[in-house]
Amino acid sequence: PDKYRAECSCRHAWLWRSDPPCVPAGNKHTYFTTYLVVEFCPLFKLTTLLGLPRRPQKVCLCPFLPVHPLKVSTCLYIVQHPAEESRVLRTVPLLAACLPPDKCKILVGRRFNEDRYPELATVCRNPNTLILYPGAEATNLEEIAVVSSSPSVMIIIDGTWSQAKDIFYKNSLFRLPKQVQLKPSISSQYVIRTQPTNTCLSTLECAAVALSIMEKNKSIQETILHPLQALCSFQLQHGAQIHHSKEHLLKNGLYDKPMPKNKRKLRRMELLVNNIKI
Repeated sequence: PDKYRAECSCRHAWLWRSDPPCVPAGNKHTYFTTYLVVEFCPLFKLTTLLGLPRRPQKVCLCPFLPVHPLKVSTCLYIVQHPAEESRVLRTVPLLAACLPPDKCKILVGRRFNEDRYPELATVCRNPNTLILYPGAEATNLEEIAVVSSSPSVMIIIDGTWSQAKDIFYKNSLFRLPKQVQLKPSISSQYVIRTQPTNTCLSTLECAAVALSIMEKNKSIQETILHPLQALCSFQLQHGAQIHHSKEHLLKNGLYDKPMPKNKRKLRRMELLVNNIKI
């Protein structure tokens, strides 16, 4: 429990105190306290400022981050669903650690209007602003990047697919920017979290691919994906299992959860099995 946790004076470790066992001794009770010192990353303050979870030194992700923030002209606005903040293995903090603070801005919420978010409203009205969200009205990002030479702003929604859909369709500001999508050419490397389909990507992966296209620099994608690959590798080494997409599980008869009773959800799963884009 947190009440038994104390920060070590060196700021590179935490003292974890076990629940003190009680041993009767006559009319008194003697308590014994056990402490376990866990060494954490030497970049304690850096990880705290970035919102990264403090990880033990042996699985620290700092060595896999770029030494200096990447130099990019494109500015990202990450619109994050509040539920993502409580997830331990989220990818947005890793993305923010790879970019300059003024090139990766994170806004948390469900509803965004002009009164509460005047800066976002101005960004949405900028003709150079794009919003990354797949759909029938979306243009492939590669086609936009070919004709665009001026610095761009890109909005990316961070959340589950149902959360992202809710944010996109219930905020009129997000109808203003040009809607773009990525070609489904790569599979997600975020294998410790289940994706709906084989071509669905995490927020960090979307940003990595999008930036490499906008900046016309393939190395950006490799650099941003590096800490994600390390994160997944560490988790798999310590007991995590590879998560196949729901599409893969359904097609191969491996989906072991009860089928939904909701007709709309059941229809979506049938479309997944039949390779119909949803």
